[in-house]
Amino acid sequence: MFKAILINKDEKGYRADLAELDETDLPAGEVLVKVLYSTLNYKDGLAITGKGPVVRAFPMVPGIDFAGEVLDSSSPDYQPGDQVILNGWGVGEGYWGGLAQKARVKAEWLIPLPKGLTPKQTLAIGTAGYTAMLCVMALQQHGLQPSAGEVLVTGAAGGVGSFATMLMSKLGFTVVASSGRPEESAYLHQLGASEVIERASLSTPGKPLAKERWAAVIDSVGSHTLANACAAVKSNGAVAACGLAQGMDFPTTVAPFILRGITLYGINSVTVDKAKRISAWEQLSQLCDFTIVNAIAHEISLAEAIPLAADLIAGKIRGRLIVDVNR
Repeated sequence: MFKAILINKDEKGYRADLAELDETDLPAGEVLVKVLYSTLNYKDGLAITGKGPVVRAFPMVPGIDFAGEVLDSSSPDYQPGDQVILNGWGVGEGYWGGLAQKARVKAEWLIPLPKGLTPKQTLAIGTAGYTAMLCVMALQQHGLQPSAGEVLVTGAAGGVGSFATMLMSKLGFTVVASSGRPEESAYLHQLGASEVIERASLSTPGKPLAKERWAAVIDSVGSHTLANACAAVKSNGAVAACGLAQGMDFPTTVAPFILRGITLYGINSVTVDKAKRISAWEQLSQLCDFTIVNAIAHEISLAEAIPLAADLIAGKIRGRLIVDVNR
């Protein structure tokens, strides 16, 4: 038997509970993993609270990522004792995920634990840090250099935003952090932000074009925030969009794209090919300063993930929540 968060939807309603499960309850897959750490991400918060249509089958174990040790494998790629991580692939949505003490998954969804990182360090970075790294890689591919000017990071006090701020600063860029929590200004400066601006300056309807300011943007917010960010990007600049905390809508025009030639990169962290995943994690292992990461990430127990999911959706959580599933 093992513990897991289990989401059900039936005549009793929608609910998430801490449950005792058996290995026979687990879905099919080539690799059985003893989960050591998972995290509580925005998508997990939506799943646990039922605030968004994330869960596609019931019952469901949430948790879009995990790090652990292989217990059993029918795949030649993994042997018992191997340490592995998983991000995305629909786990926690259509397939049982990592907020449990055991998981059984497809071998192709796993990658080896990055060299130089422990399971806990890897999940301190987690899907949020990995997604931020994919955003950074898109801007690097675009050819962005620190000399181009300021980079805007929206939702900067959240998980993705915190890592985006740290990573871009570490790479020598001048980062301007946007947040609706002015009390987090000291924290954002600690991550490397040169300036912190109020979220309200971006989150309401704006003009199709604004004064050019940003060389690039990493956005995890969407809606008016993304539209206003695009409107102020410099000619031939770029935006990496990876989230929808404000909304799925994108109320803008083609003006920034056809008059300034900006590029919008959509960042999907769920189904990235293995080689790119490994490359992202290699860069994370080199760039992450764990004196800073430890300020971003906070550890909680499996049971605590359920009540804290509502706080996460409400924007009350700073940085990352690591879940030690074995306490």
